[in-house]
Amino acid sequence: MLRILNDILANVNIQKIIGDTTLVIQQLRLDSRKVESGDVFFAIKGNAVDGHTFISKVIEQGAIAIICEEIPSTIKENIVYVQVQDARKASAIMACNFYQHPSKKIKLVGVTGTNGKTSIATLLHQIYLQQNFKSGLLSTIVNKIGDKEIPSTHTTPDPIAINALLQKMVEEGCEYAFMEVSSHAADQDRIFGLEFCGAIFTNITHDHLDYHKNFQEYIYAKKKFFDQLPESAFALTNIDDKRGNVMLQNTSAKKYTYAVKTLADFRFKILENSFSGLVVACDDTEVHLQMIGRFNAYNLLAIYATCCLLGMQKETALSAISMLKGAEGRFDVIQSATQINAIVDYAHTPDALKNVLDTINEIRTHNEQVITVVGCGGNRDKTKRPEMGLIASELSTKVILTSDNPRNEVPETIIQEMKAGVPPHNFNKIMTITDRREAIRVACNLANPKDIILLAGKGHEKYQEINGVKHDFDDKKIIVEILKELNK
Repeated sequence: MLRILNDILANVNIQKIIGDTTLVIQQLRLDSRKVESGDVFFAIKGNAVDGHTFISKVIEQGAIAIICEEIPSTIKENIVYVQVQDARKASAIMACNFYQHPSKKIKLVGVTGTNGKTSIATLLHQIYLQQNFKSGLLSTIVNKIGDKEIPSTHTTPDPIAINALLQKMVEEGCEYAFMEVSSHAADQDRIFGLEFCGAIFTNITHDHLDYHKNFQEYIYAKKKFFDQLPESAFALTNIDDKRGNVMLQNTSAKKYTYAVKTLADFRFKILENSFSGLVVACDDTEVHLQMIGRFNAYNLLAIYATCCLLGMQKETALSAISMLKGAEGRFDVIQSATQINAIVDYAHTPDALKNVLDTINEIRTHNEQVITVVGCGGNRDKTKRPEMGLIASELSTKVILTSDNPRNEVPETIIQEMKAGVPPHNFNKIMTITDRREAIRVACNLANPKDIILLAGKGHEKYQEINGVKHDFDDKKIIVEILKELNK
């Protein structure tokens, strides 16, 4: 795909140009290691690395144009230098221009919030495929064009990757695309310039404070997404969340609300909540849902509301959500031969862990044990560790504190920081086992028929990251193997 540099500079806030912008370019690059002959390189000042330090290197690799916030002191002949006010925003605008604005040619819906993004985006994609609409998906777990999978590395890719994916979706006939929008992506302008036809806000709780300076900044990053919506879009928010209304304050989009507890434009009333699913009332219609738990009632309600706002008939939308099953690693229930219920869940924040354990405690008869195996990720927000220990100990019968993805931290240190949040009256519930596989084995040995084992934190992940190395590790596969070995 070849483009004239001058054409893709449209709408960029340019401060100075050195060189001829009528040259033909091959590709846009944010990663200096991937620069090849004929490419444009964006020198972005990141939190850890300043892209300006790589300018000489990328020119040696064949870059012919540099987009930067500061013109380097040494100017190379036949290289175009474009000084811009904001290189991040410039990369997003130029990516839209380079791929000829694919977001304007597809109905793009973004989902943001602390919890529920993956489930909602994935299940919306599934519904629209089932309704014979070709659609795309950009999620934490996988990117999809129709049924074709493209592995993902971040919750929201960089703007060049996003536009490239959207362009492929358009070329392959997709009418819809459903996309997770993380707070990092909004804050770093990875979605800047994209035209969304709708946005969904799920909830906001304590997370990513290792990146955002404080909770207010985290909220603002989510809100920034809504603030950028056009008048033609819809903004759908969970009004049961105390910050749900904040998302709507400055948006130009049409405003809609959903709720389970309060009056809203779209509302479910929970009639039954069990391990076999949910029964909800929507207006005067009673609907049986296969997914489990109050948090899934919110997810399915957001999906139902979105389908209606995209023009689907109410009856069709309700029928579609009644057929849905959960995303992998999200309250994923495995029942052993002796009726031990194992639940694998991605819960890696205090609120998500509380939601899962509250759901288990809502459903169970209280004659059985709840054995929770949980850890916290290394090189991430440390402030949530004691809170995770507290929640697990308060809402479980037994807790095994173990490794999650320790990354470059000492696992035992992480475990002790979690244990620090456990109050003295819960000390007798707590065990610490660093090796996650062994922790799962011990939980299985402790369990009796009808007991519930929760494996929290890793969910769909198929690896464990230790000292920069990703080792094969799948909670679901491991617990199934151990329960079979023990004949439980």
